[in-house]
Amino acid sequence: MKKELSEKIKERIIDANDSLLSALKQMDRIDKKLLFVFNDAKFINILSIGDIQRAIIKNIPLNTVICEILRQNTRLSFDNDSCESIKQRMLEYRTECMPVLNKNNDLVDVYFWEDVFGKEQKREIERLNLPVVIMAGGKGNRLKPITNILPKPLIPIGEKTIMENIMDRFVNAGCNNFFISLNYKAEMIKHYFDNLKNPDYNIFFFQETKPLGTVGSLFMLKDKIKQTFFVSNCDIIINEDYSEIIKYHKNNKNELTIVAALKHYSIPYGTITTGNNGVLLELIEKPELTFQINSGMYILESHLLNEIPENEFFHITHLIEKILQRKAKVGVFPVSEGSWKDVGGWDEYLKQAK
Repeated sequence: MKKELSEKIKERIIDANDSLLSALKQMDRIDKKLLFVFNDAKFINILSIGDIQRAIIKNIPLNTVICEILRQNTRLSFDNDSCESIKQRMLEYRTECMPVLNKNNDLVDVYFWEDVFGKEQKREIERLNLPVVIMAGGKGNRLKPITNILPKPLIPIGEKTIMENIMDRFVNAGCNNFFISLNYKAEMIKHYFDNLKNPDYNIFFFQETKPLGTVGSLFMLKDKIKQTFFVSNCDIIINEDYSEIIKYHKNNKNELTIVAALKHYSIPYGTITTGNNGVLLELIEKPELTFQINSGMYILESHLLNEIPENEFFHITHLIEKILQRKAKVGVFPVSEGSWKDVGGWDEYLKQAK
């Protein structure tokens, strides 16, 4: 490298022989979804969260080294390109950043969107314009005693409520039509949003008369929703490109897609595997296990509303079982551990509320 790279670039550098899991952790640690891959001092390629997600969907293990999944074609610029031409390419392809190489293919600079165009000019994203159902009828037992007074959707995070934080992320993806399932303290929630008068929200409230499980109340939407739609719990915040989730759902021809968060657990002891007569087969020192956790966000095709029984207790797992029984597709789209915030419990809520 002929030019000293900025700290902003250095924090995103990762070795080509590091694992996908290491890359995910680095993305979460620096809160960025794109890294620059090097082999020793030589720039190799860029690695995006999308590259890792596609690998996981293909069932490639997380201990796979990064160099094995790198894309073949990457948009790059060179140091003899004009600033204006680089900016035009970034605009044309909605590029988050543009690596700049010299004639020896060394990385000498990176153009970042926010530095080139400013934070005010946001990258154009696909406008989804899909309905969003938010399940907001629960009692919020994990956040007691505050939920004895306030319903969970109205608990504040920063200057807005939990539910507004969720809704705003959908608004940013071009989704403005919300269907809110209510039960506990329903009138308080209605009153708040009726007085909020946010032009970005078109809200239709529907209300259970008794607890109906995680999706039981959706039978009331059979004549209201006629297209692919999102379903979200009212205590989870997902920082992800929602258009990528929809693209996966459509391309895979899923009837239902579960958004799954990767969750890492470190075992502080050596684990032992034995065979017959207690013969040692394997000893692994302090292994780390990674699971895909149901995040509480889903994408459903509208015809599934006809499979939800009327006014009966019905969980999302019951619906998934029905889909699988007729051998239709249920897909899983992975997001990183740091992209999923479960604010329905005190530990994570207090982190986000600061």
